[in-house]
Amino acid sequence: MTEGTGTLSVKDLHVSVAGKEILKGISLTVKKGELVAVMGPNGSGKSTLAYALAGHPRYTVTKGSATLDGKDLLPLTPDARARTGLFLGFQYPVEVSGVSLSKFLWTAYTQRHVAEEIDIDAYQSRLDGNMSQLGVDSGFLKRSLNEGFSGGEKKRIEVLQMSTLEPSFAILDEPDSGLDIDAVRVVGETIHRQRRADLGILVITHYQRILKYINPDRVYVIVDGVVAKEGGRELAEELEVKGYDWVKSSGS
Repeated sequence: MTEGTGTLSVKDLHVSVAGKEILKGISLTVKKGELVAVMGPNGSGKSTLAYALAGHPRYTVTKGSATLDGKDLLPLTPDARARTGLFLGFQYPVEVSGVSLSKFLWTAYTQRHVAEEIDIDAYQSRLDGNMSQLGVDSGFLKRSLNEGFSGGEKKRIEVLQMSTLEPSFAILDEPDSGLDIDAVRVVGETIHRQRRADLGILVITHYQRILKYINPDRVYVIVDGVVAKEGGRELAEELEVKGYDWVKSSGS
């Protein structure tokens, strides 16, 4: 195995938005088969990390590196990054009127696997199985993407996209945002069921409540644009009790 294969690696990443530096030297790794959590207070840079890795044009990388399977992500356009196997689940999924969920999934899947011969029957079987596992009714396939969906439905559709498109690495930006307790449990359990040896998952969240369902292998805490602490599942539980001020005062 060559260096970097099977790993999403971020080293000393500095990112600015409209000339203001938000990330000030982030380093972290996610290996295939791992589920890693990134926690932090509002404004700490968690979503900036997600959008910078996905290639959003408003987020300017001024220093550092980001590689996927040893390939440099930073020169690639957002669609090229997606084709390499990077998936981003949005904190606030957008509504796309006039584009059905079925059409969106098929188009995205064919672009992800553009160099392969696609077995349509196998794709449909996989999609049906994923929808059944996630509790998504087949009627959603005919509806415009996210239009009129509840918060919980939108988040489940994001996970459906992840499971159907078969990325190598998935970044889920606050999949628990805006959800009630029951919906957090459902979304958390569905994310946990997606774990597999050929997929690395990075979950971004404020709270530890979803983490009890997804059981992360590692937790990074970002404060003021840097990784302030790194640890296991117990770190998230400690944060729940002591809060982010404890991290700021204790350092790394």
